[in-house]
Amino acid sequence: MLSRNPAAPLGEVATAADVGRTTLHRYFPERTDLIEALKEEAGRRLDEARLRARVGDETGASAIRRLCQEYFDLGDVLSLLFREQIAFEDEGDCDDGFTAMIERGHSDGSIDPELPATWISNLMWSHLYGGWSYISEAQVSRHEALRLVLRSIEGAVTPR
Repeated sequence: MLSRNPAAPLGEVATAADVGRTTLHRYFPERTDLIEALKEEAGRRLDEARLRARVGDETGASAIRRLCQEYFDLGDVLSLLFREQIAFEDEGDCDDGFTAMIERGHSDGSIDPELPATWISNLMWSHLYGGWSYISEAQVSRHEALRLVLRSIEGAVTPR
């Protein structure tokens, strides 16, 4: 509900979650409590997606592809991030695993060595956002949007 309407009243959030408003308030007395719980859940899901993507395996470019596929499947979580309903303290920073993946891609020749990890991170997130926006704007399938996201990212990071 919040990914579609960030200003949704908690009553609407409760209805969407198929719980009573009093139940929602018992667990989340204030909106900030709910947002904090969403932040924790989003972090957990992003971590799980990163593990499934196996960013330490194979070429750097193939790892980026797997990571984008895993992140793309997090639709509503990404929508909350993109709409700035939830934010992370280290937003915009690359963790060690992401940086190592990009550096491996530089070394194995699958990623343009002129592109730093932070640039590629920003590129990836902007393309993921673009893909999710494209689904609703152009009425295309998730499969088609993901295909375009992957093609764009692969084209952008491939060495010239």
